[in-house]
Amino acid sequence: MRLSVVILAAGQGTRMRSQLPKVLHAVGGQPMLAHTVAVARELGAEQIIVVYGHGGEQVRQVIGSDHVEWVVQREQLGTGHAVQQAIPKLHHGADQVVLVLYGDVPLVRSQTLRRLLDGQTNNSLSILTTLQDNPTGYGRIVRNDDNNVAKIVEEKDADAQTKKINEINTGILCTAVPEITRWLDKIDNNNQQQEFYLTDCVELAVNEGKSVQAKICEDPNEVMGVNTRVQLAQLEAIYQSRKREELMLEGVSLRDPESVYVEGNLEVGNDIVIEPNVLLRGRVTIEDNVTIGMNSVIINTRIAKGAIIHPHSHIEDASIGRGCQIGPFARVRPNTELGDEVKLGNFVEVKKSKIGGGSKVNHLSYIGDATIGEETNIGAGTICCNYDGANKHQTIIGNNVFIGSDVQLVAPVTVADGATIGAGSTITRDAPANKLTLSRSKQTTVENWQRPTKKGK
Repeated sequence: MRLSVVILAAGQGTRMRSQLPKVLHAVGGQPMLAHTVAVARELGAEQIIVVYGHGGEQVRQVIGSDHVEWVVQREQLGTGHAVQQAIPKLHHGADQVVLVLYGDVPLVRSQTLRRLLDGQTNNSLSILTTLQDNPTGYGRIVRNDDNNVAKIVEEKDADAQTKKINEINTGILCTAVPEITRWLDKIDNNNQQQEFYLTDCVELAVNEGKSVQAKICEDPNEVMGVNTRVQLAQLEAIYQSRKREELMLEGVSLRDPESVYVEGNLEVGNDIVIEPNVLLRGRVTIEDNVTIGMNSVIINTRIAKGAIIHPHSHIEDASIGRGCQIGPFARVRPNTELGDEVKLGNFVEVKKSKIGGGSKVNHLSYIGDATIGEETNIGAGTICCNYDGANKHQTIIGNNVFIGSDVQLVAPVTVADGATIGAGSTITRDAPANKLTLSRSKQTTVENWQRPTKKGK
């Protein structure tokens, strides 16, 4: 079997009351459509076609074209019409199967879809159904006396007896490409909505004596769609619950699971402790025996074995070495790399810097555009003056350096190995190795000075 996936993503989503196309609203930090594309990739689809409409160019720009083909549905004439737009692009081999998914149904699992695809032949059609205590608004699965699927009846076309049925259509189906091509040519819009329903293919298949299989999705949450922000929030809660459960099963202790928020892709080791109110976003790797304190935010970061992130710390696009201690109230900004056993204390900010193993920046300091060696101590209130008003400059600090409190390092400047910088100094020239350097002079004003201008790129 060769698989093509068609994802319907053309709906305007007027009930979202948003200028953002519905399928770009996020669940778990990613657009809903991105989740559906990802599950299609998990299935090993050789072809993924997205049918788009409202806000199309924005949708294409956000999702991209990596192994994704795009087809526009210029008029919104129903799900059958939407799939018809993709027919010319579909591979049409004898063993080609098409699976129809939806850009606003982001939580369906690949294992559920594999079960739907299992046993699919050129002479069959499979639909995914589920059971709802309150099926209002959904198409009903009507079965015949032999309990086989006879047809699907949409809510607005259903009589009172049909509306009592609690097995509902999810809209997800698969069949052979030649069959769906032929059936879509036969459907009409003779219904209350005056739309071309994809579900009419079911009745056509039954009338032709084809095998129609209805496979029930046991978890209705998987196939829940989004039409309002209320439903979007419900899906977010379901997604978060799923991710927390996955983390705990992988060896992570969540002190207060309901307060931990996950957006993105996590790789975790064993014996990790995450305290309340922690946000993990993007690509985050957390190795064994790491503790993340309450109210911390970790974004696109690798945290090595044994590190402790104390409460109220914010770390983004960084690499944290083994046994590091960060915070409380520390901010680690992008392009920061910490060696092993580094300590960053309270109210320390580090940006675009590399700090060697065993070094300490314990209090109230700013380290920016800097390289610091190993076993160096940065005193309280030290500032890397990296910006001259127009351009950024580098500060280089060697190994085993001791920098006293309240020091300003005016970049570009180098402090050599073993140097000591006296407290309260403003260092504007390179400091030699293994010597004490300090500056404590009276205030002066420089006449005829001009502020630097930005260098051309």
